[in-house]
Amino acid sequence: MENKLASKEAWGSRLGLILAMAGNAVGLGNFLRFPVQAVQNGGGAFIIPYLICFLLMGIPLLLIEWSSGRFGGKFNNHSTPYIMDGMGKAKVWKYVGVFGIFTNIAVVAYYTYIESWSLVYVLHSIFGTFESMSQSEVAMFFTEYVNVCTTSTGIPFEAVFFYVLVLALNIIILSKGLGGIEKAAKIGMPLLILFGIILAVRGLTLGESGKSELFPDANAWDGLNFLWTPQFDSLANPKVWLAAAGQIFFTLSVGMGTIQCYAAYIKEKEDIALNAVSAGFLNEFVEVVLGSSIVIPIAAGYLGLDWVLENAGFGMAFQTMPFLFQQWGEFTAVFAGVFWFGLLFFAGITSSLAMGTPWMGFMKDEFGWGKTKGAWSFGALALIMGLPTVLLYQYGVFDEYDYWAGTVSLVVFALLEAILFSWVFGIDKGWTEINEGSEIKIPQVYKFIIKYITPLLLLLVFLSALITPFQNEWSENISSILNGGNWVLDNSSLIKNITNYGLKEQIQIAVNDSDKVYLESKLFYTNMARIFLITLFLFISLLVYLSYQKRKKEGKIYHE
Repeated sequence: MENKLASKEAWGSRLGLILAMAGNAVGLGNFLRFPVQAVQNGGGAFIIPYLICFLLMGIPLLLIEWSSGRFGGKFNNHSTPYIMDGMGKAKVWKYVGVFGIFTNIAVVAYYTYIESWSLVYVLHSIFGTFESMSQSEVAMFFTEYVNVCTTSTGIPFEAVFFYVLVLALNIIILSKGLGGIEKAAKIGMPLLILFGIILAVRGLTLGESGKSELFPDANAWDGLNFLWTPQFDSLANPKVWLAAAGQIFFTLSVGMGTIQCYAAYIKEKEDIALNAVSAGFLNEFVEVVLGSSIVIPIAAGYLGLDWVLENAGFGMAFQTMPFLFQQWGEFTAVFAGVFWFGLLFFAGITSSLAMGTPWMGFMKDEFGWGKTKGAWSFGALALIMGLPTVLLYQYGVFDEYDYWAGTVSLVVFALLEAILFSWVFGIDKGWTEINEGSEIKIPQVYKFIIKYITPLLLLLVFLSALITPFQNEWSENISSILNGGNWVLDNSSLIKNITNYGLKEQIQIAVNDSDKVYLESKLFYTNMARIFLITLFLFISLLVYLSYQKRKKEGKIYHE
């Protein structure tokens, strides 16, 4: 292989790198998805599988991606197509690496939309929009906002305006290169943690003070007890394990290609073991300690645990929290709204910034594009892919992107990179790469875990998603198979999702003509979203092919 060039872009400090990497991992999932997943999967029943998955999948994947990235960076490869190409001789690996660019563009397309919600809610908190609103009115505000034809500020197409504004902010910071990302992380991460601590303290001290005539049993501690009382019977429930594994992917940003890209810019002897563990545990602190101490206890403190169990969902952050903050008084509600939605905004933008670096690294390496050209081209792709998620949010385009790019792609890519690292590149070489320059000693047992346990668990996660049984009744379906019966697939299974079985079933049983028209439109836009995603993947694959031909012509192919 050709050795690295004499100079290349690099991180300014270890603190900046760790904060940027933590910012990549710490995102909306820490404060929105984690508590909801915990509630929907039994509270304390979820925590044990979650922590086990963190140790057996999260930490190993962090080590794999950090060491793979640094290895690729030694040879001036700063994105997954050629990082993976350098680790395996088969030509196919560079195309597997396409996932590491594709996923980031597809995810940032809709993720930036959530960031724009957070920014808008900060502004509305300051302007007092939610003052005197009932809970149903606050919920309706969100519904009307995502209907782009309505406006609450007088700005035409308000949702589109703020989406483009936030996307442009991301691009401007990205155009400054690693220095811009590092500065944003050094500002955003401390503010995020500060806001989180303030809100968590309020959640932990609320107690019974929020109960009312409508909810006389409301108690914030009930929410905390529900989350943190272990229930060991969950260890035999595949549904909970699947949810826990999915949350680990989402929260650590593994299987995306961003970590490899960040790590490709560090020094050869940089302690990637310490960096990986530090970023991983900082993310877990934010998620497990802060994330579980805000939404659930505050909601339980005012509305009661039963209401939370019945209504827990992603929308609680936007459709319920502004109403709850109003119970603290007009003046305090403004600060609570700014802290909460500001926290979500900083969590989102530190993650979305990371998503631009694989594309920029690839275009710089292969076609000589500079920071500005790379950042704005990334923004253009994100805008083309993202506008349908804004304009057609109510038709499920947003959800379709999240399912295929933000869920399925992560599992597939993580499984393939784990196989490449342990079985193609070789676990001995990989273990040496992990420990090179290390100031801490990774337990030897992790060599076994990385080679055998992590790939096996990833395979089980993928197969579980592929053949999810009806209503997640695993034990009943296993018994049915053993007794010569059938395995009944759930509509949420990957197999039925591919065929849109559930949506087609809804169309067939629809009684109301307007409902049928809506569902048929949703089916059309769902297929359109998939065409967009496939086209993006093929476009990036074409660029990889062209870059490969370019490398051959320049004599930079190191294996055939």
